[in-house]
Amino acid sequence: MLSVIPNPPRTALPIAGSEDFFPVRRVYCVGRNYAAHAREMGKDPEREPPFFFMKPADALQIVPGADAVDHPYPPRTTNYHFEVELVAALGCGGQDIPTADALDHVYGYAVGLDMTRRDVQDEAKRLSRPWDLAKSADASAPIGPLHPVEGRRHPMRGAITLSVDDNPRQAGDLSEMIWSIADQIALLSTYFELHPGDLIFTGTPSGVGAVERGQVMQAAIEGFGAIRLNVV
Repeated sequence: MLSVIPNPPRTALPIAGSEDFFPVRRVYCVGRNYAAHAREMGKDPEREPPFFFMKPADALQIVPGADAVDHPYPPRTTNYHFEVELVAALGCGGQDIPTADALDHVYGYAVGLDMTRRDVQDEAKRLSRPWDLAKSADASAPIGPLHPVEGRRHPMRGAITLSVDDNPRQAGDLSEMIWSIADQIALLSTYFELHPGDLIFTGTPSGVGAVERGQVMQAAIEGFGAIRLNVV
């Protein structure tokens, strides 16, 4: 049987130190997973359980190296926000995964950004509508090379930062996550059967804000390098 249209390309992440690639299946994101960020968004981190949303895999924008890449400012927004995040990539899947076993499912980690049309999101919240238009713009998930777990520890702490035009905007530590990476995998696996190739954007620290055309963002996580993007 022939395809009646050209087969869409499958998104795959470069792997640091290798010529191999990591094919992506789904992209999950956890919301408000750092206490200070939850408070700046008007929520109580002590009372709200974790929640998830998704981005299409083709919303990933690969940033393969240290050189800056052009990042398109999306249409239908005038308030486009950055959110730096650690991304966990699953090498094996499952359902109802115990928390104690969850990290065994992680293949590696990368630096990512959850870019958001904040004005569109605020309107969706006001009208009790889904966030898809706010979270799923083309190129709304920039991501750097994947760093395999093999030979290193799972990151329980480490600086996570973002600057705009070399001015610090976000600064936190991975240890400040409300729900750990293992917690997120275990809970998410009660909603979906997880599979190899799934990504989880694990939340952002406080300091999120707007970026404009002509500015340069740099997102960095200790031990996983940095990615740079020119907003155009």
